[in-house]
Amino acid sequence: MNSNFGKKDIKTIIGIAFACIAFYLCLKNISVVIDGAGYIIGIFSPFIVGAATAFVINVPMVRIEQKLFGKATRMKKSRRPVSLLITLALVIGVIVVVMSIIIPQIGHTMISVAEKMPHAYKAFQNWLEENMGYFSYIQQQIDSVSISWDEIINRLSTWIQSFAKGMIGGSIEVVGSIVGAVFNFFIGFIFAVYLLLAKEKLGSQFKQAMYACLGEKLTDRVLYVCHISNTTFASFISGQCLDACILGFMFFIAMTLLRMPYAMLISVFIAFTALIPIVGSTIGCVMGALLIVMENPMQALIFIIMFLILQQVEGNLIYPQVVGNSVGLPSIWVLVAITVGAKLMGVMGMIVFIPLCSVIYSLFRLFVKGKLEREGIDPQKWAVANDAYVSSVSASHDQEETSLP
Repeated sequence: MNSNFGKKDIKTIIGIAFACIAFYLCLKNISVVIDGAGYIIGIFSPFIVGAATAFVINVPMVRIEQKLFGKATRMKKSRRPVSLLITLALVIGVIVVVMSIIIPQIGHTMISVAEKMPHAYKAFQNWLEENMGYFSYIQQQIDSVSISWDEIINRLSTWIQSFAKGMIGGSIEVVGSIVGAVFNFFIGFIFAVYLLLAKEKLGSQFKQAMYACLGEKLTDRVLYVCHISNTTFASFISGQCLDACILGFMFFIAMTLLRMPYAMLISVFIAFTALIPIVGSTIGCVMGALLIVMENPMQALIFIIMFLILQQVEGNLIYPQVVGNSVGLPSIWVLVAITVGAKLMGVMGMIVFIPLCSVIYSLFRLFVKGKLEREGIDPQKWAVANDAYVSSVSASHDQEETSLP
């Protein structure tokens, strides 16, 4: 018995030693490790994109499948393909509808801007003529400077040649990157469809491999964490889309009531950019203000003030409630997750850290509750302040002190 424990201890020590050596070598050659990780991620990027796409599409597909077929066994073989086709049709339909709204509005906006440019240029030219006296000193300095036009032409010719060579090389790289992106998207989409059609079978195979390699106890824990993570991330996607729709609708109503131009275009654009938590709608505000200022600078100022008000309402009331409730994370921790994620990973951190913190929060809450139950601690000790209970505890404590010799 003791010899067996001794062998296990030796194996454990050897394993820890090898892990420490590997960790030291990785730190010493961190640049090589990063390059190798980037190379591996580049190889598997189509499958990573496909898995992410499958995860996002799976959220509405599961609900459609449950609503249409429920738990009935009819159409057992065709229910999944039918649900997937309906989901893809809905996604494509939403994209087409949005593009049909945005593209004509963008075309109209560009035509309007082009029509206003001559008037703006004429007004600027008149302003220069009226205030040219203020620039007389600058004009004298410019006239006093001797310019070698031959040298300028030679340098410009050299720059154009180098720029043309760079453009050719850059164009080849751009074409290559576009072809690679299209190929990766095509492979990723096929992989996503395969995952969605055979997710139960693949999940069963994955569980078998885990039980065989990790053992039953550890696998059960890993699968439990995966279940919580899947539920949390799916709820986060639903909550984020709902929040974006609410914000876009708020802007459309407010802009329509205030008779602002481009209400539909700006509202849809803000709704899309609002998928980036908290600060995404700011991008829509900047674009909207630039569009409105061409029509009426005063309305652009009113739009910015309106944006600040609606942003406060959305950021402090709607977003923490909608997204926080959807992922089971209290509002205060939603704000903390966004702040920390933005500091560490930028925009991607803001998107990922909310469901990630929700998973950690859920696991830690279960751990704390289990620990308190095993310790047998009275729940009233951490409940909301109870004066009667506190008084009884204080009286009991005083009685114990007086009974001591």
